[in-house]
Amino acid sequence: MKTYDLVIIGSGTAAMVAAMRTRAAGWQVAVIDFRPFGGTCALRGCDPKKMLIRGAVTVDEAHRMREKGVEGALHINWPGLMAFKRTFTDPVPEKQERRYAEKEIDTYHGQARFTGRNTLVVNDTHIEGRHILIAAGAQPIRLGIPGEGYLADNEDFLRLEQLPRRIVLVGGGYIAAEFSHIAARAGAEVTILQRGARILKQFDPELVGWLMEKFLEIGVDVRTGTTVDAIEKTGTGFLVHTSAENGARTFEADLVVHASGRAPALEALDLDAAGIAHEKGQLKLNEYLQSVSNEAIYAAGDAAQMGPPLTPVSSHDAKVVVANLLEGNRHKPDYRGVPSVAFTIPPIAAVGLSEDQARRQGLKFRMQSQKASDWFTARQAAEKIYGFKVLVDDATDRVLGGHLVGPHADEVINLFALAIRHNLTAEDLKTTMFAYPTGASDIGYML
Repeated sequence: MKTYDLVIIGSGTAAMVAAMRTRAAGWQVAVIDFRPFGGTCALRGCDPKKMLIRGAVTVDEAHRMREKGVEGALHINWPGLMAFKRTFTDPVPEKQERRYAEKEIDTYHGQARFTGRNTLVVNDTHIEGRHILIAAGAQPIRLGIPGEGYLADNEDFLRLEQLPRRIVLVGGGYIAAEFSHIAARAGAEVTILQRGARILKQFDPELVGWLMEKFLEIGVDVRTGTTVDAIEKTGTGFLVHTSAENGARTFEADLVVHASGRAPALEALDLDAAGIAHEKGQLKLNEYLQSVSNEAIYAAGDAAQMGPPLTPVSSHDAKVVVANLLEGNRHKPDYRGVPSVAFTIPPIAAVGLSEDQARRQGLKFRMQSQKASDWFTARQAAEKIYGFKVLVDDATDRVLGGHLVGPHADEVINLFALAIRHNLTAEDLKTTMFAYPTGASDIGYML
């Protein structure tokens, strides 16, 4: 049996951070993954998605500027865009493994399974770790409907060699919103089926309402209050059977994509064999990201599910875990001011408290909210969808929440995040001289 100071399950952002930092401290480290090394963000999520979005953004910008000095029509060549994406994703696994090899970090390919409190088996190899970090990421939740096996997931979508003509997305979160904006601009007929009353429930409902105008403009058919009951395979595609308040309906599709949420990827690990407490598919952790029932076990990122399911959180969690491993449990994760963005076109972004959260907490605050289609930032981009909602505490003048939709929202939200995390006041932001004209230069008028 091979013995290590730290064994890491998963090879994404959290794994890389934890492996490199503990190895630098002289620890013997191993990393295990049954998939190509690199993790969800680099291979199956954020980064490849953003590369596809770049093509969609380019087409959208040209379309908006037609008859405004820009002539001619652009279109997306899907195989070409996919080839561009692969220029980033294809080299990642080899680069990751080379980095590990250079640092004398052992790598194992296969599904890890616990055999004891600090022992694992990978294929036929038995491994012992003084400490074990679960950083296995997340996977699509089970829907429990007939024909569920016909659903494509985010990974399937991001490696499509040809774009299907008719795409149905089951769910209304980030994946549905972002993929629909890519696919529709590439020429697909896209339908979103959302069980809830609205899509993008993680964002301010008023701003989502403004963004819905864009979904309508690009031809995405959004059906809220619609439950998917079954998926049926036909000779030419799929039938998606649904029910809603106004009755049952069937949608035809060439591809049906799971966009109904993700959960920690824990099932194959056999947590019970290691005495790792879990409940409803989630690890039970203390405030130091350590298992409450097995002190050898820590978790980070989506597997921990203590903070928002975002890549910067995975990195942050890993740093906290490493500090606790090296120095003893003294460090706790700090999720203040973590911004979240749905990369629709234009993007929608949020950080801090929502209006509803602030009211439920009984806070006294002032709020500025406006659909600002006539502001220069919107007009210079020929984009009608632009608006904001900002909450500022009455007593302290500190920013409580920032909510943006429109051009540059994905970048400007970071300045609101900075303010929240470092207790800057609205006055601090208003008296900062930002470059003009930029998205950031609008901040003073939002406060």
